[in-house]
Amino acid sequence: MSRTHRLFELLQLLRQHRYPVNGTKLASTLGISVRTLYRDIKTLQEQGATIEGEPGLGYVLQPGYMLPPLMFSEEEIEAFVLGMRWVAKSDDTLLSGAAYKALAKVAAVLPQNLRTQLEDSSLLVGPLEVMKTERVDLPLIRQAIRAQVKTHITYFDLADETTTRTIWPFALAFFNHVRILVAWCEKRQGFRHFRIDRLIAFTPTNIRYPKNRQALLKEWRQVEGIPSPEA
Repeated sequence: MSRTHRLFELLQLLRQHRYPVNGTKLASTLGISVRTLYRDIKTLQEQGATIEGEPGLGYVLQPGYMLPPLMFSEEEIEAFVLGMRWVAKSDDTLLSGAAYKALAKVAAVLPQNLRTQLEDSSLLVGPLEVMKTERVDLPLIRQAIRAQVKTHITYFDLADETTTRTIWPFALAFFNHVRILVAWCEKRQGFRHFRIDRLIAFTPTNIRYPKNRQALLKEWRQVEGIPSPEA
């Protein structure tokens, strides 16, 4: 592995962690000595990367640093293209349009050889299953999640009963034929999953819920036994 590639891999590794990660763990993952790791971190800091921390405490990369030009392996390009093509075929027009724009932006900054691989990717997305009819617009749900606000919903549950609840929406899960809203339910005092096609009404308030969205997501993963993406 060249030093340039190693520096890039170190940046990518740091980006996967929101909290300080031990230098020994970083060095082991990269297959280098701890001393080499310290030199690489110093080099990245001199190039403008805001890497905070020190030996024994761990290191964390503050957001906002980019390393042009973007460099991807062939597998990373294929994964990115496949994911964007899948989103582009969804019936969520805003996300679909954003996927096309993301592909164009990445293609614009890639070196020519990688741009060719992106444009000529042979991984295709077939016809998607028809989603169940939904009464609530997904952009409204995504906005409520981003704003971290309490939301009043009317829901037709699996027992064929209509209920009205106040929830704290914090995640949206996409499946082949249905979408699921993950939220804290004030009525049940616990995490609940709501099928979007069973939502009759979705009315965000201007009241922020008391917990941080990331904290709710972390607690939900622990309850459901779902590993963190950083694991």
